[in-house]
Amino acid sequence: MDENGAPRQAHLRSTNSFGKAFRITCEGSDTRYSFAHFGESGKLFVFEAPIDMLSYLTLHSENWQKHSYIAMNGVYKNAVFTALKNHCNLSEIVLCTDNDAGGIDAAERLTDILHENGYESVSRIIPKNKDFNEDLKQLHGVEFLSAVPHFRKEKYQEIALDLRYFKCNPDRMLNRISKTFQNGQYRYLAEYALVASAFFISKSAENTMFEKLKIKLSDEYRAYADKGKLCAKQDNLKSAYQSVMRDLRYTQSRTKEQMIQTAKQLYQLADCAVKCEVEQELSAPQLMQEETQTEEPSEVLHMEYG
Repeated sequence: MDENGAPRQAHLRSTNSFGKAFRITCEGSDTRYSFAHFGESGKLFVFEAPIDMLSYLTLHSENWQKHSYIAMNGVYKNAVFTALKNHCNLSEIVLCTDNDAGGIDAAERLTDILHENGYESVSRIIPKNKDFNEDLKQLHGVEFLSAVPHFRKEKYQEIALDLRYFKCNPDRMLNRISKTFQNGQYRYLAEYALVASAFFISKSAENTMFEKLKIKLSDEYRAYADKGKLCAKQDNLKSAYQSVMRDLRYTQSRTKEQMIQTAKQLYQLADCAVKCEVEQELSAPQLMQEETQTEEPSEVLHMEYG
């Protein structure tokens, strides 16, 4: 219902226990409004579906009326912003999306949008299983669905945090980046690019800065924005590589601002390289992965700064 109590959105859902479930938003529904309860506190809990919201309230029923709750009926953000607009007391948003790839992506996307619109207090409560209805099922001994890992996000963070540090040699920087790019050695390209980025930011604390940049890569990664096949990501990598090579061929002394800009371009190159490595690993057949692990490393793989 809207702020005047008029019905604005309706849904149909099958009640069958067997076969394929049926769910649909009724024609003419306004997605700016959704299933919700509004209390007096400044806290708004956001769910993907009404069943998740009701399950959460069943699990956490104490004084539930004082807070506000809304179901997006999927991952629609319209209802959330309509609620925030119509209830000026709401300042703290708690995202309660599913514990699977879609729910994780939805939470990160909505968090970014909320921050862009001036809402700084955004947090997330993660269900133990796939969603809060599955948590409720488990509590009552009913068969339930476990959480589903976000393989792409986990793989990116694993690779980013596992990047190795090499002491940067500025005279060999351009050559190292060029060779690893041409050989399609994405992980090593990411390492060289990130080391070079750390070098341009802080020569005196290069190693420490490298570790900070690894964490920054991991924390800032957004799987919802990392779409497309390997060929598209290779195009992005090529563009980032060309920008870096043009910049590194600049041999004049650099201002502080120019050094920061160079560091940003190298950081972007590292990010693109990790994304290509992730896509390659996730899309490669298991047999090819096993064969790659047994291959002798090429000469380029032994190259280090210094």
